[in-house]
Amino acid sequence: MATTIDPFSPTSHHQPRSKSLPSKPHPLILQCNQHLASLESLDEVNTSSLFGRKLTDLQALHDCVENLVLLPLTQQVLVHARQEKWIDELLDGSLRLLDVCSVAKDSLIHTKECARELQSIMRRKRGGEMEVTAEVRKFLASRKVVKKAILKGLENLKTNSKKGKGKLLSPSNNKDHEKVTLVSLLRDVEVITLSMMESLLVFISGPAQSKPSNYWSLVSKLMMQNKKVSSTQEGDQNEFSNVDAALQSFVFNVTRKSDNVNHLQNQLENLESVVQEFVEALEVLFKRFIRIRVSLLNILNH
Repeated sequence: MATTIDPFSPTSHHQPRSKSLPSKPHPLILQCNQHLASLESLDEVNTSSLFGRKLTDLQALHDCVENLVLLPLTQQVLVHARQEKWIDELLDGSLRLLDVCSVAKDSLIHTKECARELQSIMRRKRGGEMEVTAEVRKFLASRKVVKKAILKGLENLKTNSKKGKGKLLSPSNNKDHEKVTLVSLLRDVEVITLSMMESLLVFISGPAQSKPSNYWSLVSKLMMQNKKVSSTQEGDQNEFSNVDAALQSFVFNVTRKSDNVNHLQNQLENLESVVQEFVEALEVLFKRFIRIRVSLLNILNH
């Protein structure tokens, strides 16, 4: 007769139907751990290409979590623990994921819309240099709005994350061991996902810029930024920061505007491509987050 498989622990003392074979962890547990290890393998993600890879890994991780939640034994553990504090924390965590994903997605969509409007004005050039400069200033103002929204989102995330987590359970029997394993895994998933989303928000926002003491200090700073960007390989750039620097350069005449227009258009095209990739990935993740939360609520309210 087939051996019963314990999806939570390779060392569980759960008695299988046949004692000839030991219980084994469910493949979904192994897959979740593999995806977690992959996401933890890079300590710092600071390029758009690496973020793209990480977002893909996040999608795979949450696919595994979604399937894990639907396992009958997982549902039993959740139902039996429905009155425990960690269940509330799990549901609160699912809301945090939705909130931070919404902030990132909205920021990207707003940036993309403003970038397209600016590109349209630059291509038409009906109002000449003055109209383009006005639209550039408008884009820079929109970036300030985006950065403010991101900062607020990060502050809310930090505040909500400080809410006390329940004390980690200690397994006193096999049933508790299953519970501890599930709690630990789901918490690890939440932590790594929030960390990744926080890094993405910081990347979208770009480096914080202190106010210059005067016009020439700004010009000097922008020229140094442009020089640094020019000497950096394409794959190592932050497209959001590059566009910010190029637009500031354009407004303050660090270079001749006629010479800078083509460069600015290229920067905006690169930005739009990255934004589109991020938005598509976040939309997939957002749907995963919703499905997992709905599944949890259905199980707990059954």
